[in-house]
Amino acid sequence: MGLTSDTLLVSSMLCTVLMFAFTVWWWPRLVRRDWRRVLGRVGLIVVVQAFLFASVALAANRSFLLYDSWADLAGQKRQSAAAPGGAAVRVLGRQAPEVPGGGNPRSGGVIEKVTLRGERSRTAAEAYVYLPPEYFQKGGEQRRFPAAVVLTGYPGMAENLVKGLRYPKTAWTQVKQKKMQPMILVMMRPTITSANTQCVDVPGGPQSEAFFGADVTRAISSTYRVGTAPRNWGIIGDSTGGYCALKMAMQHPETYAAGVGLSAEYKPEIDGDSGDLFHGNKNEEKRSDLLWHLDNRPQGKSSFLVTTSRQGEPNYKATQQFIKKVKAPARVSSITLDHGGHNFNTWRREIPPALKWISGRLGAE
Repeated sequence: MGLTSDTLLVSSMLCTVLMFAFTVWWWPRLVRRDWRRVLGRVGLIVVVQAFLFASVALAANRSFLLYDSWADLAGQKRQSAAAPGGAAVRVLGRQAPEVPGGGNPRSGGVIEKVTLRGERSRTAAEAYVYLPPEYFQKGGEQRRFPAAVVLTGYPGMAENLVKGLRYPKTAWTQVKQKKMQPMILVMMRPTITSANTQCVDVPGGPQSEAFFGADVTRAISSTYRVGTAPRNWGIIGDSTGGYCALKMAMQHPETYAAGVGLSAEYKPEIDGDSGDLFHGNKNEEKRSDLLWHLDNRPQGKSSFLVTTSRQGEPNYKATQQFIKKVKAPARVSSITLDHGGHNFNTWRREIPPALKWISGRLGAE
């Protein structure tokens, strides 16, 4: 029974209701003060609370799409090895975007669930690829499109970007309103394992930087009508995904021309979810601090957009530092809200102007 299945959630809620009813019915038999009846009352309360907590946690996971499987929840989801010589992109399924006329690709576009195979990282990961309606329209069979990699925070599922943050619907609307050009979106988690690798190549472990810094764009360009030049590619993410987006645009200008960090962090967070990312390599640890990198390494021609809020965001001061440290030929823009927070509601406000911004810095050829 899957972690996000309707059956599991309904079963948990039903068990909660039945256990509560049983507790109300059985409670009068436990009114005396001997130790057995006291333990009985405590046990009933604990079991009811456990079922209630499980139901709330399952509902929250379905709403925010944090974990997609039991293995992911337990931190046991392993890196998928890429078979040598296999297809760079394997389509697993297709769905219609939730837009007017979404059932017709020429009106609403298509979302394909795919597996991407990385040559340099020797790994594979799943993604959702949004192809805009212009990709299918008559007369445009040879047309090429700019593309953006879109990353969730951690933990999080790529499906968040489709349902929770509504990237395909927002992009579709922005194009209809002539605020941005049609773009392909490659929506993913910011890690290639269950651990929070934060776009770092772990010595002897997952090669996340190689995957996002080179493999993703190469795989997509080999399958869809997207160019391979930096001006064809941007990258955007929120929270940990925002850190990855800025890191990739900063350290891989040969791949990405623009990076957007929504409520981004500016250095990796080392904790139980990440494990030891650097294994004593202090140079790589310093390089992964984006503020240090801006001060100590040459800045390329990448463009950055960073977002924060004066109240409600923990990254406000660090964002101001980032803005001050960016020097030519790099460029930086920012969105600063008066009030916000580290949540979907804030990012939904920032995504439309962020897509418009990144679209204006990319080209199809």
